[in-house]
Amino acid sequence: MPEYRYVARNEIGAKVDGTLDAANEAEAAAMLSTGGLFPLSIAPVMQQVVTGRVRRVSGELLAAFYAQLADLLHGGVPLLRSLKILQDQTSNTNFKFVLDNVYRRVESGETLAEAMARYQIVFGEMGIQMVRAGSEGGFLEESLSHVAAHTAAQDDLRGRIIGALVYPVILFVFFVFVVTIVMVFIVPNFSGLFSDLRNRGELPQMTEWLLFFSERTKYILAVLAVIIFAVTVWYRTWGITDRGQLFFDGLKLRFPVAGKVYEGFAISRFCHVLGTLLKNGVPIVKSLEIAGDAIGNRVLLNAIQMVSEKISSGARLAVPLAESGCFPISLTEMIAIAEESNTLDSVLISASVALEKRNWRALDLAVKFIEPIMLILLGVVVLFLVLALMLPVFNMAQV
Repeated sequence: MPEYRYVARNEIGAKVDGTLDAANEAEAAAMLSTGGLFPLSIAPVMQQVVTGRVRRVSGELLAAFYAQLADLLHGGVPLLRSLKILQDQTSNTNFKFVLDNVYRRVESGETLAEAMARYQIVFGEMGIQMVRAGSEGGFLEESLSHVAAHTAAQDDLRGRIIGALVYPVILFVFFVFVVTIVMVFIVPNFSGLFSDLRNRGELPQMTEWLLFFSERTKYILAVLAVIIFAVTVWYRTWGITDRGQLFFDGLKLRFPVAGKVYEGFAISRFCHVLGTLLKNGVPIVKSLEIAGDAIGNRVLLNAIQMVSEKISSGARLAVPLAESGCFPISLTEMIAIAEESNTLDSVLISASVALEKRNWRALDLAVKFIEPIMLILLGVVVLFLVLALMLPVFNMAQV
């Protein structure tokens, strides 16, 4: 039975504290009242010790949780029993602790969404809002299934993007490593060999540049390390503020090529979640609020919030989306036609699939361009190094 720590006042008003075993907080409060104590605060002992160490869980584990919970509820298993089953079967200690606390809070009278909201770092804002909408609308099982599919798709997307970028990143790291080794350990050995040519002013300009940068490579690396450290500290402090997140999210959208791909995937998520919610009868303003949390970008979220305000004033969806300037014209035209034909939910889901396919084609094409560009850059640098080192040798041989 869980252990609870309490602070209470006795019959004469003195403050007392201690621990007791109870099934939930309500039972602990009843036990204290029966003993002549007036409870001031009651909290699980484990929660006080471990809450600060709650960490994110993998998308794969979270998707499995949503899918299994949906299956259990669809099979007629009560919510509390379903949460207990999932808590017992998970081997992740961090997630087990979170599910244990969610179970206790649901048992004490909170809704599932309210209990999950205490661990937003684990479940995510979009997942919590989808569960809240499903609970209020009477389609919790379907909502959980959609969240499971969305979480699995996002985890797959993240894995595919990392997989697509592995080769270019390895090439870049190898390139930097080779150039650093050559500039720090190899080129300085030629400085004494070329000293006579350098004193006579006969050293090729290309070699002069190479020796100049080689002599200063260590200082350049030290300055770069300081800059990287300063930028990292700045990002971790200012970047987590609302203003900082807005700045960096806007920066992501402005990156050449990559910004358009990132924006496309964000809009695809938005369309899929919005279409799913509308299909299940969630009001459009509430659906926009939840779908905005799924988009994952403050700039786009602000645009969606402005769209939501205009819809609350009587506007239709397509017009404010087009006016925001953040969504493709082709998408807003499709939405306008769908609103006329009353097929908005299905059109949004279809549009999300089409956008995702287009984004993957753009990402694949960008990666295919990065690979030869990195190889060409590596070849040019190697050619420069060879020429810069060999031209003086040829001149010395001729003399």
